[in-house]
Amino acid sequence: MQFNGKKGLILGVANDHSIAWAIAKQIMDAGGQCGFTHLPDRPDDERQRNRRRVSQLTDKYENAKFLVPLDAQDDGNIRTVFETAAEEFGKIDFLLHSIAFADRNDLARDTVYTSREGFKLAMDVSVYTLIACTAAAKEIMNPGGSIATMTYFGGEKCVPGYNVMGICKAALDATVRYLAYDMGPQGVRVNALSAGPVRTLAGRAAGVEEMLTLYEHMAPLGRNVSHEEVGRTGAFLLSDNSEGISGEILHVDGGYHAMGSPGRLLEKLKS
Repeated sequence: MQFNGKKGLILGVANDHSIAWAIAKQIMDAGGQCGFTHLPDRPDDERQRNRRRVSQLTDKYENAKFLVPLDAQDDGNIRTVFETAAEEFGKIDFLLHSIAFADRNDLARDTVYTSREGFKLAMDVSVYTLIACTAAAKEIMNPGGSIATMTYFGGEKCVPGYNVMGICKAALDATVRYLAYDMGPQGVRVNALSAGPVRTLAGRAAGVEEMLTLYEHMAPLGRNVSHEEVGRTGAFLLSDNSEGISGEILHVDGGYHAMGSPGRLLEKLKS
């Protein structure tokens, strides 16, 4: 994959374990230039912990061109971020949306007990922000550009413990298809990357440790996937190599999503 001359935005890096960072590294190593956002810091946080976590990564790359705060629930802040991208790059060629959130109390309880406010919060941050960011990118994205977001198999099938976030991912998957249609006349592709369990901040909140053992025994490849594998596939979706793909949910999970039975896990259960 070549990203020489390509410029874009990476939204949602939290730390060095973030899938968004794994994707960004692939892009920058291939010559692409990236602008980054971080979670806003509290006014009373003199150490600016959220910014520092990301700046410690981006400061090592010359082609990491800027790092600005983003409150994805603030439309004015979204506009500011994309205005910054326009000032730095003029036009952009790719946008990675890696933003999701659910209140821990709602994530931890059975779906039937999800609070109304918690549901609205999770849907706003995890789904609507893709619409808002795509709308903001529309005016500054080059024809042939690419938008990608992060989803998970829990939006396709019930994954106990994923709960309200599974509902959000199902809505996100549908949003990808409708945005792919809307952006198609501009030559812009919209896709989602569905990664198997990897150790990230969000993954830990969703119980990734238990999932790792299950995937290892059930996936056709008989193993889990790495950050690097997910990073390369995410970069592929944002590159010209995927120019004929739009509205797609691309799984990087060792084939787990294809299974209709426990497969080789049955051998372990019998023994």
